[in-house]
Amino acid sequence: MFIHVMGSGAGGGFPQWNCNCVNCKGVREGTIKARRRTQSSIAISANGTDWILFNASPDIKKQIDDFPALQPGRAVRDTGISAIVITDAQIDHTTGLLTLREHIAPWEIYTTEAVRQDLTTAYPLFNILGHFRGINHHEIATDESSFTIPSAQGLIFTAVPLNSEAPPYSPHRHNTVPGDNIGMKIEDTRTGKNLFYAPGLGEAEPHVLEYMRNADCVLVDGTVWTDDEMSHEGISDKRALEMGHLDQSSEGGIMDILKSMERPRKILIHINNTNPILNEESPQRKTLEAAGIEASYDGMEFEI
Repeated sequence: MFIHVMGSGAGGGFPQWNCNCVNCKGVREGTIKARRRTQSSIAISANGTDWILFNASPDIKKQIDDFPALQPGRAVRDTGISAIVITDAQIDHTTGLLTLREHIAPWEIYTTEAVRQDLTTAYPLFNILGHFRGINHHEIATDESSFTIPSAQGLIFTAVPLNSEAPPYSPHRHNTVPGDNIGMKIEDTRTGKNLFYAPGLGEAEPHVLEYMRNADCVLVDGTVWTDDEMSHEGISDKRALEMGHLDQSSEGGIMDILKSMERPRKILIHINNTNPILNEESPQRKTLEAAGIEASYDGMEFEI
């Protein structure tokens, strides 16, 4: 399967429009070595022509502009996107649906029931899309049963429930239900290899660790370096864990978890603008790389 990183940043991207933290100021002024990043999303294809979009970032237009495979090439109105999978109802993973409202047919959209409820009530994007071409909704089960997508022949998808926060506008905030957040195992039946994708991860539960250990590549939450990172910059007193994200550097954090795994290629995504690993010459980035862990970037491509 082919994997294309549409966006690798967390909510707000990098630099964030209203942020003057060390990283954002540094990348604007050119005083640090760092790549600009849009908000997180990936696209996956079994054949290099028909693509499944995972999450619809607010930056979707730029991401499509930067990725010719998704641009119109077969008709006056056209796209290489054949279906959309949404892993949670967060703003940075769903708002791009509004930009995609003028599709030539209803979008084939796959979400859990919990996400569907949020996107029809608290944040009614699906209702708004109904005034345009609408959607064909496909429910993703949360019992770890597998499913297929017709336009992704040879790929098998398995949703993995995650313990992570629901959006602030969700009635499930601080009281999550199965399906508020999911990771996804995507297996290529032709190669027998699989990717585990989880841009939001609040706890590495035993079943999640098992999926990660058995993956050929993990593309997982890289939001913050430390749990109290936001407070270091005077931005917020909220800890990462409160927002549904494990940090990287603490005992039991993402880096600690990934270092113990031999099989998968290890890549971080959904990297917050405050995270020092964005500075490619920082000690934190060197520590990460020494542990055999990569930081994804917009436009990154690989095949498994």
